[in-house]
Amino acid sequence: MAASKKNLKVSLDALVVREAFEIQEEHSQNISSYIPMISIRDLEPNSFFCPFLRKPDFQRETNEWDAEKICEFIESFLDGDLIPAIILWRSSSSYYFVVDGSHRLSSLIAWINDDYGDGKISKEFYDGDITEEQKVAAKDTRKLIKAKIGAYKAYQSFASNQTKLDTKMLERAKNLGASGISLQWVEGDARKAEDSFFKINQKAAPIGETEIRLIQARKTPNGVAARAIMRSGSGHKYWSDFSEDKQEQIEEIAQEINQLIFQPKLSNPIKTLDVPIVANLSPSEKLELILGFVNVANSITDEEASQDSTGEQTIKFLNRCRKIAQRINSIHPSSLGLHPIIYFYTRLGRAKIGSFYGIVSLILYLEEKKSFSEFVTVRKDFEWVIWEYDMIPQLVRSSGALGAREKVRNFYLEIIEKLSSGVAKKNVIKEIASEKKFGALKISSKKETTNTQGKKFSRETKAAAFIREAMRGCPKCKICGGYLPSRFNSIDHIKRKADGGLGTLDNAQLTHPYCNTTYKN
Repeated sequence: MAASKKNLKVSLDALVVREAFEIQEEHSQNISSYIPMISIRDLEPNSFFCPFLRKPDFQRETNEWDAEKICEFIESFLDGDLIPAIILWRSSSSYYFVVDGSHRLSSLIAWINDDYGDGKISKEFYDGDITEEQKVAAKDTRKLIKAKIGAYKAYQSFASNQTKLDTKMLERAKNLGASGISLQWVEGDARKAEDSFFKINQKAAPIGETEIRLIQARKTPNGVAARAIMRSGSGHKYWSDFSEDKQEQIEEIAQEINQLIFQPKLSNPIKTLDVPIVANLSPSEKLELILGFVNVANSITDEEASQDSTGEQTIKFLNRCRKIAQRINSIHPSSLGLHPIIYFYTRLGRAKIGSFYGIVSLILYLEEKKSFSEFVTVRKDFEWVIWEYDMIPQLVRSSGALGAREKVRNFYLEIIEKLSSGVAKKNVIKEIASEKKFGALKISSKKETTNTQGKKFSRETKAAAFIREAMRGCPKCKICGGYLPSRFNSIDHIKRKADGGLGTLDNAQLTHPYCNTTYKN
């Protein structure tokens, strides 16, 4: 579900350019001659310092601070409070790499440029593709900065407009002229600088497991593919070493995958059945899901992926992911049109990540066995079973969503097998539970409810009420009887064109794309 507005993280990732950390030759440095401090002017775009600032291309996104933290830091700087030194390393190409302090520097650069994820620099960085959440976070930050600090431009005009500043701003403006940020420089080559980066970041704000995996896999096809999908083909181009043609393909495919899985944006509470396959996640959760999806879709682990020097393997991985995303829910002829609410959400509108991995694994299995028709034949009753009896939380409890994917897949296959053999839909889960193939499953007759005891409706209660009523009127495929998603469906001729059927309203029916193009035929 969506995070509350005040907890939205602000994207400052565009404000310090990424660059490859590796260097080709040894570089001796006399760090004693490097400047020990920089002023606020050094962070302006036309200075001799800021244009040469870089951060390692493997560094996690600069998006961990919210509006309050950014504002508090800038206030501390303006008030002359003690600020930890920024740690830099100078490469042989004379770039100043940020080993520690990316958020601090980016916050000040954001203030200088009035760019909190939606300004000119960010728009160029993301090719104009700024998410609504990012726009809201930027707007909230700008509003808070204006109220508590004031815009940087107001301080810039201090010399000729001193009378226009209040006492607090006057004091802070003077501090700007005399204050600076202490610098520490790492001595040694790129390997030494990279080691320093990991040591410092693991102590201060530990890098998440997924980020570490991606850092280690930053040159592998699964790592590059995950980064591309994460940012919908925009942002820093981890694929910039590939040919222009390969870059364009990667960006195009990644954008399509991102849209198929994460669009449209989920409202909170849910007020429409047009929801994304995967609900709103934090950046770290989203990145973990994408990397897991890439690996599962391509039947690999991080350790099995070797470096991709041309981009061909990355494109192959992305194409495989796109094929599966299209199969889940799209207008593509192969699409099963799986209704997101039925397959990937609970009755309260909670996301079921375990179901996502399970369905991906199920699709891979049905594709390998060429048994989609068997699923479609019992699909109507299959959807009734998984909607009435949500057993996924029990299946993923011990091993997590990704780790339980095969268990969830096998559970779905068991349902298909029971229905195909003639077991009544109301008895399917009872039989599966009694066989104990999936452990001791607890079947509850109680519907999922919220814990709210107050007089006001909670968001989950509102979502549940909408889902309950909306699903009653949700259209169903005229061929298989399964639920039809809001956007992706097909118009089928009841009487085939080959048999003389006309394109009239009386001869039209709504179906899933796969049911229309493959199963029916």
